[in-house]
Amino acid sequence: METYLTTAEVAERYRTSESTVRYWRQIGKGPRGVKIGKRVLYSTAELLRYEQALAQGSGEWGMAV
Repeated sequence: METYLTTAEVAERYRTSESTVRYWRQIGKGPRGVKIGKRVLYSTAELLRYEQALAQGSGEWGMAV
């Protein structure tokens, strides 16, 4: 079963603010979230994909596309 994190948990994981995570989502950068009801959740598999893309230097500003 897949584990999902909230925006607050993702912000904590990346040591940034929730507003930064929301901004990443707004501009189409960062990990992709899934909207369920009123909440946006992020799967751990997607977070790992994003981190691997960062490690490989993919995308602008060092961010995953």
